Amino acid sequence: MSYKYFENRSCEYYPCHDMENMNCLFCFCPLYLTDCGGNYRILENGVKDCSSCKIPHVEDNYEYILSKFRKAADSKK
Repeated sequence: MSYKYFENRSCEYYPCHDMENMNCLFCFCPLYLTDCGGNYRILENGVKDCSSCKIPHVEDNYEYILSKFRKAADSKK
């Protein structure tokens, strides 16, 4: 198993998206910032709805997610 990819087929919510080779490594949405690059919408109550986004579940997006973490951390310096 790669450290960049994990598929949790025993999860009660698996699959949470209709896609092949779903990466469960980032099961939650780690890209909580508004400049995440994902497909999201803001609900009337101000909550960010990421249910249509598949960025965290694509194996090749591991480095993309880490780059967003780095960018956010650098902006706080």
